[in-house]
Amino acid sequence: MSISLKNVSYSYKGKYQTVRAVDGVSYDFEPGKCYAIIGKSGSGKTTLLSLMAGLDLPTEGEIIVDGKSTRDWDRNQMRRDAVSVIYQNYNLFPLLTVQENIQYPLDLKKMPKKESVALAREVRDRVELPAAYDKRLPSHLSGGEQQRVAIARTLAQGCKIILADEPTGNLDSTNTRNIVEILRSLAHDDGCTVIIVTHDLAVAEQADTVLQMKDGSWE
Repeated sequence: MSISLKNVSYSYKGKYQTVRAVDGVSYDFEPGKCYAIIGKSGSGKTTLLSLMAGLDLPTEGEIIVDGKSTRDWDRNQMRRDAVSVIYQNYNLFPLLTVQENIQYPLDLKKMPKKESVALAREVRDRVELPAAYDKRLPSHLSGGEQQRVAIARTLAQGCKIILADEPTGNLDSTNTRNIVEILRSLAHDDGCTVIIVTHDLAVAEQADTVLQMKDGSWE
């Protein structure tokens, strides 16, 4: 499943001026590859990722997800079925267990309980979390373990476009390497389109393609 940017721009009104956060960006992201978008704070990379996730629409241009503009998608459905986002702060539900967090998108899809439990355990194994963690709450996990749960939830969801916003920003170097390796595997082994926004050049170096933003455009 591919995602394409067609002359995408996004502007918002600040207190004293209109800010053009993304300015005429075009690119075709291909399945089976891992991309890194780098740039200084304020360069537009996180805004661009939010647009690709369908959290807002471009002011100008189009974002094409699986052959259809985000303007034409039901964007809630798009995030359920096509595009999944992994965040720096994990976005786990604090009162749900590891297994319940992983199963959450499957429950939204009304998958039968027996199947959702089996799939949750399968993807939990893939990110190398012990079965003993199934009943733990996120607060009882390390940052690296919480990010593995978030990735397992993405795997369970089954989306083929994976957007990661500073996914290793809160992790040490060992956990960073492990998380990046999982994301690379999703691209190379599962054929996903993986796009990582990062300020960490060590993470970017592991991507197949590195794109750099400056002042809302590719540098």
